[in-house]
Amino acid sequence: MITIKSKHELSLMKCAGAHLAEIFCNLSSMVTPGATTLALDKWIEAELKKRQLISQSKGYRGYRHASCISINHELVHGIPSAHVTVREGDLVKIDICAAWKNYCADSARCFAVGVVSSDVRKLMETATNALNSGIEKTYAGKRLFDISAAVQTEVERAGFGVVRDFCGHGIGKHMHEEPEIPNYGHAGTGPELRVGMALAIEPMITQGDYRIAVASDGWTASTIDGSLAAHVEDTVIVTENGPEVITRL
Repeated sequence: MITIKSKHELSLMKCAGAHLAEIFCNLSSMVTPGATTLALDKWIEAELKKRQLISQSKGYRGYRHASCISINHELVHGIPSAHVTVREGDLVKIDICAAWKNYCADSARCFAVGVVSSDVRKLMETATNALNSGIEKTYAGKRLFDISAAVQTEVERAGFGVVRDFCGHGIGKHMHEEPEIPNYGHAGTGPELRVGMALAIEPMITQGDYRIAVASDGWTASTIDGSLAAHVEDTVIVTENGPEVITRL
């Protein structure tokens, strides 16, 4: 069942989202050549604690970190490690979900490390454009897969692949709630969007084959052909006046 949030619940989610937006803004200066992904995760965990936010990934199905950090061909769920170092030219994806007084916001961003190739830039721009296109469809009265179709159209127009194995989701008191929000689909279908719904919209795209494989660690999902992957995410509330993105400044 897709839950409708009260004004009080939404206010708590907005607090969580505002904090995440600030953390991501500050994080951009931390993702530099030589930084380990574990050091980045430790910094994120300290920021969450300072703001009295509770990580929703740490402890989830045994996961031990406050964020997921994926590099280049890794799409999502990369495990922070002291043995993985960010390098010049890398495409780094960082995903954080945290709760403020038991209500969640979820966000992911791509970071270009130093001077990157035009391929990296185009992939990042397309992922962001796809996210924005999906958000633009988040109006009461529209259908859920209007979001999905908008994302797919933007990605495939640019010549990139749309990942099928993972999707966006509802969000609120729990990190993952109904509905699932695929990044592909037919416009005009799916549940009707209603005021008070909260959705985590997250395009996941690839430079080549859209198929993904999960590593032996049980978490890290990467492209099967080694091509670059991008992932961006915002938490969006359906309001009477249209979509409200709560994870941006």
